[in-house]
Amino acid sequence: MTQTIAPRLRTLVLLLLAAACALLAGAGPASAHAALTGSDPREGAVVDRAPAQVSLTFSESVSMDDDSLRVLDPKGKRVDDGRPSGTGGTTYSVKLHAGLPDGTYTVTYQVVSADSHPVAGAYTFSVGAPSETSVTVSGQSAGGGFVGGLYGVGRYVSYTGFAVLVGGAAFVLACWPRGSGVRVLQRVVVSGWLALTAATLLLLLLRGSYTGSGKFADIFDLNLLGEVLQTKAGAALVSRLLLLAAAALFIAVLFGAYDKREDEEKRDLTFGLAVGGSVVAAGLAATWAMSEHASVGLQAGLAMPVDVVHLIAVATWLGGLTALLVALYRTPADTPVPALAVRRFSRIAFGSVIALVVTGTYQSWRQLGSWTAFTDTRYGQLLLVKIGLVAVLVGVAYFSRRWTAQLAEAVPAVAGASAARRAEKGAGKASTKASGTASAKAGTGTKTSGNAKVAEKASSTAKSSGTAKGTGTVKGSGGSQRAAQLARQRAAVDAARQKRQRDADPNRFGLRRSVLAEAGIAVVLLVVTTVLTQTEPGRTEEEAKAAGGSSAAASTPSTGAVTLDMPFDTGSQNGKGVVRVELDPARVGANDLHLYVERPDGTAFDIPEVKVALTQKAKDIGPLPVAPDHITTGHWSASGVQIPMAGDWEVAVTVRTSDIDQVTISKNTQIG
Repeated sequence: MTQTIAPRLRTLVLLLLAAACALLAGAGPASAHAALTGSDPREGAVVDRAPAQVSLTFSESVSMDDDSLRVLDPKGKRVDDGRPSGTGGTTYSVKLHAGLPDGTYTVTYQVVSADSHPVAGAYTFSVGAPSETSVTVSGQSAGGGFVGGLYGVGRYVSYTGFAVLVGGAAFVLACWPRGSGVRVLQRVVVSGWLALTAATLLLLLLRGSYTGSGKFADIFDLNLLGEVLQTKAGAALVSRLLLLAAAALFIAVLFGAYDKREDEEKRDLTFGLAVGGSVVAAGLAATWAMSEHASVGLQAGLAMPVDVVHLIAVATWLGGLTALLVALYRTPADTPVPALAVRRFSRIAFGSVIALVVTGTYQSWRQLGSWTAFTDTRYGQLLLVKIGLVAVLVGVAYFSRRWTAQLAEAVPAVAGASAARRAEKGAGKASTKASGTASAKAGTGTKTSGNAKVAEKASSTAKSSGTAKGTGTVKGSGGSQRAAQLARQRAAVDAARQKRQRDADPNRFGLRRSVLAEAGIAVVLLVVTTVLTQTEPGRTEEEAKAAGGSSAAASTPSTGAVTLDMPFDTGSQNGKGVVRVELDPARVGANDLHLYVERPDGTAFDIPEVKVALTQKAKDIGPLPVAPDHITTGHWSASGVQIPMAGDWEVAVTVRTSDIDQVTISKNTQIG
């Protein structure tokens, strides 16, 4: 049974790992974490004269350089002065050259948000009238390409290394102190340290190219690396490297001085290692919390320590799970994982899950802000996947706890059997010793009675002693080698027998299967978490949509004018017709409104009265009345119609065809 089920579980884990790699590879460039919420001129706007500057407003503060904000004319020539400046914390502007001709201009931006992720986008506006342009605005993105993919892999490896390092060390220190001398556990913790260190160095080298040009050659640009070191993300990576040096000292003590001490002496050192290790782990977690999502937005002062607790809980659970899995499968047969260590880890894992639920609930509220964001934003959808994976992982962990309880119950019987075997061996040795003593005594009597024969053989023995001495040396050396070889063979046979006995334990075998399944799910969970940290929070995305701006994920150009055709029927004679409303340029600010009334056959005709009202129900604005002036037959007009905010507006028209016959018709349109 062991030989058939274990390969299937390994195959399942490999399939989960392949799915995780596909998910990680399929994750595109990092979504905008600072969304563009406004601009002046606005996207798609047609202005009468060239503006003196272009201003962009983001949902959070961003960092810029001379090439971050550019304005290009229809031929693709740059027409800005190349020196962006901040004018309001989240608003940044760049001055334009004087005397710009009419035509369509393209605004491109590539900045770094306060949570360290690159943001890029582009839009157009026109002076005088739209024109053809040689500049394309599609496909504007940041953090993509080969460098972006490599950066994403580095992020995943860093999270995995952190979990294995912290969780593995916690498993040894809190669950199985004697495991500090087990070679495979030492390799697990050291591998986590090496992975996190290598990934941190890689991220530091890739950072400049990742947030800038995206070119592979820029990885080795020392000037660019110097600029990275002056940023918040660069400082966090350098701090992580310094903390990893302290972690190396912790590992050296854990697997060196700590391992060599006796159990009673270890108790004195355990407290010091626990305090020092907790400080280092919290510091490593803080390098993420202080430079990514938690450092910006709502309640940042509370969100950062909550994020530190969340990361440590994840590492303790998943990293400890990895150490337990390796210990169950790879520890020598003479040093199996004790049931007490498994029970201790089960309690620690349960506490970690509680911490994850509490901190995760707060983080979800902070990053989403509404129930609709769960389904309407990519961040919310990924969060639902993560919650589902955690639920499955907890379900599998329930079976692991059951196997742990059964394993603990079986320990006394196993210990009793081991004691019985030791007693049998001791009795056998005693019997052999007694038998040998009796034989020796009997031989003494024989030797005494046969002294004469011994004396007779003495001379012949002495004569052959020289030859016997020489040959005995060779035989003795060969016998020693043979004895050593036999001892090694017996040790290998005993180890194989002990391994078979250990693996034949159904409780231990069941625990190994459930822990292996947990580890496979944890691989995918870490990938989803990594992608989630690179995705624009749902709250930010919804705020950008509500403000009428465009985020990096989706932006649609404005048409510049809106035309609405609304049939009406007042119920009286000649009371049928069509009202056409034209709103130009259909954006925030002053607009021109034209209203035309036609009969069903298309001929224009006058009616006694027509009124217009604008309402935005989402923001509880309006109705804003508009009284158009009669221009000519079937034509009314109003200029300077003020629309205070972008969004979905309801245009309602009241048509009166006689003293008592009137009707109100309406239609919704997007403005701004």
